[in-house]
Amino acid sequence: MPLKRVNIRTVAMGQGPLPSFVVLEQHEDGKARRIPIRIGSVEAAAISSGVHPAKKQRPRTHDLLKATIETLGARLLSVRICGVEGTTFFAQLVLRTADGREVRVDARPSDAIALAVRCDVNVLMADEVIEAASMLDLKDVREADQAAEAADFHDFVEHLSPDDFAE
Repeated sequence: MPLKRVNIRTVAMGQGPLPSFVVLEQHEDGKARRIPIRIGSVEAAAISSGVHPAKKQRPRTHDLLKATIETLGARLLSVRICGVEGTTFFAQLVLRTADGREVRVDARPSDAIALAVRCDVNVLMADEVIEAASMLDLKDVREADQAAEAADFHDFVEHLSPDDFAE
């Protein structure tokens, strides 16, 4: 399963009935593809606090998990978002144990991302997930529409004749 690195583009915290999202971004060939993942507001706060840690904050669950992994002599190698079914995403933590084994642990993407930002590891996403879940880049669509309009106008001008202006 080919994997590509994704970055956190934004974390949108919904209020009341509005959902929260983390938007991941994958860059390739000068184009950015954005993948929105719906998450809970608590998870959005956990990711945000990992990206922008506050001074002297009491440890949260993800801080506890990081400390536990490190205390056991293991380390987080990466986070993989490896599947999507409808609007449900699936992720794995990739760990190296104290005895050198690589193990994978299933996790919710929001928890995996919150841990990844605390451990400063890459978030990787399967190509199939990127294809299935990426948002259309409206800038590319707008540029393609403008190019098509310009080509149509150029074709129109090229085929103008004096008869087109006769009454």
